[in-house]
Amino acid sequence: MSPHITNEFVKIATLESLVEAQVVESILTEQHIPHRIRSFHDTAYDGLFQLQKGWGDLYAPASYESEITEILTGIRTQSTSPEP
Repeated sequence: MSPHITNEFVKIATLESLVEAQVVESILTEQHIPHRIRSFHDTAYDGLFQLQKGWGDLYAPASYESEITEILTGIRTQSTSPEP
């Protein structure tokens, strides 16, 4: 694949948890935004790398970066807001 193609996947964000990964994946799939999620979990080390690096990385075409960042910010804001 040529590096000049605009659909080349780049790292957009590091995900903090499995729940965050599932929610963002659901939203991106629903909105037909191409993406890949790579977990840092390694069964040989029982998730040791997830403690050091975060749960995993989210990759997508650079042209979707601002839209995905906005979605992820919304998810993180809702998860840290106290319940009324």
